Formats: sequence, structure tokens, C-alpha cells
Amino acid sequence: MTLLDDCQEHFASRDLYQIIGVDKSASSSEVKRAYYKLSLKVHPDRVDEGERESSTKKFQVLGRIHSVLSNSDARALYDESGEILDEDLPEAQQDRDWSQYWRLLFPKITLKDIQEFETKYRNSAEEKNDLIGYYVQLEGDMETIMENMMCSRIEDENRYYKILNPLIESGELPEFKSFQRDSKKRKKRKKNAEKEAREATKLKQELGINESNDLTSMILKRQENRMRQSENFLASLEAKYANSSKKGKKRK
Repeated sequence: MTLLDDCQEHFASRDLYQIIGVDKSASSSEVKRAYYKLSLKVHPDRVDEGERESSTKKFQVLGRIHSVLSNSDARALYDESGEILDEDLPEAQQDRDWSQYWRLLFPKITLKDIQEFETKYRNSAEEKNDLIGYYVQLEGDMETIMENMMCSRIEDENRYYKILNPLIESGELPEFKSFQRDSKKRKKRKKNAEKEAREATKLKQELGINESNDLTSMILKRQENRMRQSENFLASLEAKYANSSKKGKKRK
């Protein structure tokens, strides 16, 4: 079967852009990030046993899609004609180790990477842009915004309000009722955060975690809980590091 046939069978579409969820005008980095986030959902190592066979096939198809859209010549031909380079030799692509292909694109991040990223990200222009984007996308639902914002802590919530309120008052951002009526939920979030902190302290004592790696452990524990809902943190972080690594090699 051709790649487009496999796309139709496993994703009910022959549109490569529609399948990975980006516009035709998307940059290569946007394509890469979209591919990563979607491939996480069907990665054979991240699904139940009963879903593994189906997920493996979808994972392979997504890898083939990315290999086309990340190749300037193949993408240009597809954009112009709807055809795919080497479509007459699909077996060459099907036999490829797509897990290895995926890992080459997204090398594993280290604990040090997470700490360094958080330091650079917090209070940055990128963080502000992400916050504004989520505010609009989620219509001011701060609870969900907090779940999606990378590296967010409960103490960041007041800081987020201080960033957003002036923009709302000036008319630069729309005013959503859910954002203005969030006081009760804020108290609940704070209470839950305090409970998590107590549990984390107890766990730290039980596991003998020292202060030098306490921050990292807390970040990983918190983000692991959030990944069940959004997968945003590690997806974005690994994509950023993979992009940075690639650029760094070019500079050399």
C-alpha cells in the first residue's frame, strides 16, 4: 500500500497536514512539534497492550508523513501535485525503523536540561506569549491554563494575573467571564497545591531525596501528573531541545 492509502486506512484522511494538525504554511519546526505531540499519543511504548498493534501502524505512518514534510523536495512535490516521492517504493519506507527515526529527532532530555530550561523560560517573553495564547485559546479558564503552562507552580498564578489583567483592561485581550469568576477555584488550587507539597515533603523524606535534586524531582512529579491531561510540557521541551541541538550542529 502507498503512504496515502495507509493514511486513509489509519487516519481516515489523505491530507498529510490535516492528519498531523498543521496548516499547509506551517514551518518545519511547527511540523516537527506537531508530529512529536501526535506520535506520543500512539507511541507503542505508551499504550495498553490491546492497542499496541494499531498504535504501531499509526506510529509508522506518522513517521513516514514527517519524513515527507521534512524533506523540502518531497514536500514541494506533494504541495503542488498531491504526489509523494518514491511512492512507487513504499516498502523502503515501511521497512525503516521508525522508533529509531523518532529517537534521532527527539533525543532524551536530562534532568539538568529540565532545570536549565525552567530557569530560562520563567519570566521570559516566550512564557508571556504562551500565557497569552492559552488565555485566548482556553477562554480565560485559569485552571486549565495552569495545567498547560510549562513549568508553572501555584505561586505563579498571581504573576500570571498581573501579566493578563493590564492587557484585558487595555482592550488588548478579550475579557472572559470564567477568568473573572475564578476566585473560588483559586482557593481550591492553592489548597490542593499545599496538600501536594506536604505529600512531596513526606515522599522526599521517605526516599532520602536531598536538596540538590529536590527541585528536579518536584518538577518531574508535577509534570507527570499534568502529562495525563495535556502532554504539553515534555512534548514542547523535547521538541525545543531537538531543534536547538540541530541548529547548534549547523553552526559548528
